[in-house]
Amino acid sequence: MAAIRTVFPPYQYRQEEILAALARTTLLESETGALVLRKIHANSGVETRSLSLPLEKLVELTRGKDFTEQNRVWLDTAMDLGEQALTGALRTAGVQPDEVDAVISTTVTGLAVPSLEARLAHRVGLRPDVKRIPLFGNGCAGGAVGLARLHDHLLAHPDQVAVLLAVELCSLAHQFADGSVANIVAGSLFGDGVAAVVALGSRRDGCPAGPALVDTHSLLVPGTEDVLGWDIGSHGFRILLSPEVPALTEKHVPTAVQGLLARHALAPHQIASWIIHGGGPKVFTAVQQALGLEPGALELTRRSVAERGNLSSVSVLDILRAAMETPPPANTPGLVAAMGPGFAIELVLLRW
Repeated sequence: MAAIRTVFPPYQYRQEEILAALARTTLLESETGALVLRKIHANSGVETRSLSLPLEKLVELTRGKDFTEQNRVWLDTAMDLGEQALTGALRTAGVQPDEVDAVISTTVTGLAVPSLEARLAHRVGLRPDVKRIPLFGNGCAGGAVGLARLHDHLLAHPDQVAVLLAVELCSLAHQFADGSVANIVAGSLFGDGVAAVVALGSRRDGCPAGPALVDTHSLLVPGTEDVLGWDIGSHGFRILLSPEVPALTEKHVPTAVQGLLARHALAPHQIASWIIHGGGPKVFTAVQQALGLEPGALELTRRSVAERGNLSSVSVLDILRAAMETPPPANTPGLVAAMGPGFAIELVLLRW
């Protein structure tokens, strides 16, 4: 990987400010509901988040308008932030836009046809014959899935350049008037952000600043389709978020990790950097216990959530960007892991 660039909307709020707005708008049936709201936010591990609109305008949009208007704002914002992220990552990598051979995009917070990378291709100067791979529906696992598809493409085309764009504007999908526990939990966690990754094939000239993509692994758990995802309708996106997620994580993540590491004669204690999208504190704990990790192993994950919130597919890319600033010794392995709808576990093995 040659560069990662993350971009965030300019409207940053403390968790207390967002809590106050949700307390005024969420349909809570009793004082007990209000107490639950405050407790969930206090336990989220989030301190600040960036939102796509000023908070009061965001509440007005998501309460008073239908999905058409919300999605229009999502698309306008996604295009602006996506352009910033792509051009910034290419500039850092020293790659001209017309040198890009393939572009992958992932999102789960809005809909666009033509897809985002198609709309941005001419805007940022990509070639008309650039290969496009739009992804939708991977949710929080989308960043790891996107890296996996980068790996696959460059393995097949080692003389090429490929980029990944992840766009998640979670606040524009939030249902402010929904008083369900799942929606309250989501409202306590999710923030907005965009990330772009530039990667070079092994036969491409250049000196990548980050780790190499070595291998990938996926695990799709049967019978878990309703555990995590969206209920999509005229109301837009309504969150599906089961309390089973931490238990499923603790049960199945070791199987997936061992399956990948065994192919490379590695054990968890040999992994120098854990790039984990844990969702929230309960899932952090589940991952740490399941893999027997040291207390500081998920420090970058916790810091990203505290400063940005849960960014869905963007989170692992934000964490990987931070890891690239202070990388471990050369030739040591790292692991990207993210869980998403399915219930799916997506892994990418790195070599620094």
